[in-house]
Amino acid sequence: MNRLMSEAQEDERAASARATRAGAGVLNVGIIGAGNISDFYLRIGRGFSNFAFTAIADLDTERAAAKAEAHGVQATTVTELLADDAIDVVVNLTVPAAHAAVSRAVLGAGKHVYSEKPLATSREDGKAILALAAARGLLVGCAPDTFLGAGLQAARAAIDAGLIGEPIAASAFMMSSGPDQWHPDPAFFFAPGAGPLFDMGPYYLTALINLFGPVSQVSGSAVIGRRTRPIMSAPRKGQLLAVETPTHVSAQLEFASGKVVTLLTSFDCPASELPKCEVYGTEATLSLPDPNTFGGSLKLRRTADKEWQTLPLSGPYTENSRGLGLADMVDALAAGRRQRAGGELAFHVLDTMVSILEASETRAWQTLASSCERPAALAPGTRY
Repeated sequence: MNRLMSEAQEDERAASARATRAGAGVLNVGIIGAGNISDFYLRIGRGFSNFAFTAIADLDTERAAAKAEAHGVQATTVTELLADDAIDVVVNLTVPAAHAAVSRAVLGAGKHVYSEKPLATSREDGKAILALAAARGLLVGCAPDTFLGAGLQAARAAIDAGLIGEPIAASAFMMSSGPDQWHPDPAFFFAPGAGPLFDMGPYYLTALINLFGPVSQVSGSAVIGRRTRPIMSAPRKGQLLAVETPTHVSAQLEFASGKVVTLLTSFDCPASELPKCEVYGTEATLSLPDPNTFGGSLKLRRTADKEWQTLPLSGPYTENSRGLGLADMVDALAAGRRQRAGGELAFHVLDTMVSILEASETRAWQTLASSCERPAALAPGTRY
């Protein structure tokens, strides 16, 4: 009982401190995980006005110190970062297998958490994260946030405005030779909870949910193309890595709105001419930008057209804007509104991916138990 009272008092005190900082317009953000992706967050994060990165921690303290020096933040241990009352939000940039444990630790410390994708590698862990956040009155955010960029927001606006007529179906293709070709330490990409579906699928699924709303049921087929793969990049070039998760996944998605989508993700594709994502309507086809980017080319072609028409992008986030979802979460905290790149959406994406792999194993359609609200569109000109 005393422990519960202590946690409640701590949450209340921390919330009061956060409210004071929020009133000043800027929240302090720490990072756990000093891998490659941390450089992008730390560099691009300087462009957002409502939060500031102040600290970074990693189990490898030397790596954290190097990132801290490069970007002008403080290097701490994970324990110190979680205990720091001045930090309001923690960005979880650990490897996918550690996402759930780290996010729960952040929430347990009374801080909001924003995680790299995926939210977790199992439904059970995803549910536990959301339940803990709800119990402690905290927010969970999760990448990807590319769907908030100018390219995919313009695609949504075009569909909502009826430029392609009534949307009927879509196709999405993530065709790659695999991160073992370029990443300095690619082993985790081929472990359970990763592979092309869990690594890149969230970009495509989040973009599609942003356009059509939640998924209702899925079917799928998945294979491991090669059981071992040679690493082609330094410093481990030539070493063999074990492949423990499917590297080529084909899925059929049915959305609650009635739309049907073909999704293909692969680390077994030496080359491809397939489009990234297309939406087919009763009057026109819309060719979307790469869902892994914030800008890109958005094109429309009607049945009678001889050429594609390039549509303008009116939003401000056309370049790499990693951290945009975090900025939106901080703004949502201040405004008391629903965040866009939130835990409910991230869990539905996770549930969809797990269901695709289950469909492959059972050779049967899987009905999703989860759902989510279609994220609100960004108002024109929104800038954080």
